[in-house]
Amino acid sequence: MKTLTGKIILVTGASRGIGAAVAHKLGAEGATVVVNYAGNKEAADNTVAAIRELGTEAMAVQADVSKSDEVKRMFDTVIAQYGRIDVLVNNAGILLYKLIKDTTDEDFDRQFAINVKGTFNTMREAATRLADNGTVINFSSSTTRLLLPTYGPYVATKGAVEQMTRVFAKEVGARGINVNVVSPGPTNTELFLNGKTQEALDRLASLSAFNRIGEPDDIAKVVAFLVSDDAKWISGQNIGANGGMA
Repeated sequence: MKTLTGKIILVTGASRGIGAAVAHKLGAEGATVVVNYAGNKEAADNTVAAIRELGTEAMAVQADVSKSDEVKRMFDTVIAQYGRIDVLVNNAGILLYKLIKDTTDEDFDRQFAINVKGTFNTMREAATRLADNGTVINFSSSTTRLLLPTYGPYVATKGAVEQMTRVFAKEVGARGINVNVVSPGPTNTELFLNGKTQEALDRLASLSAFNRIGEPDDIAKVVAFLVSDDAKWISGQNIGANGGMA
């Protein structure tokens, strides 16, 4: 039985990678899915087409989540089309691999603009515009626990997301909205694999209890459960979807 039939779900950064896998899985569970993208319209349209092939409604909406006016417009567009938003999944984010000493002001500001302010912007809209008894899922990362060089500003952004999530869960709980964080470990996406040697990938895989890195569908299944009605008593939590890595 499809667990998400009737739900309207907005997934940010859903044109490829984990976001696309999440959008596809939610569609497979019967949800109407809104695929947000920043610039890659073709990839977003491909994700929408794949969801529609499942017999589920989907649409793509362009918005840069770091810009509050674009986020507001995105919410306006989705609510005008479907009447409400039941679930917000904040997947959009970027990672720049640099030592702290080599990180420029622009590098730092860009990561915080998308990863932190982008999540803040969508949660601020969701605070009053998400449907009662809805769900918010924010994305952090298991790298916050691993202390890996070149991840400094990135894990700082994800630490900020984790703290905002806990506070937001208390702020919107009276409306029946639950709010959680999902923290993937290393996952087999084009973005993650880029520039990594097989030796580096094997080393990361060895940190998992299953001696492999994750697949996007591993993460998507966790998200699908957390946005279902069966997970409504879970809120303010950080779920490590990392194969027992940390």
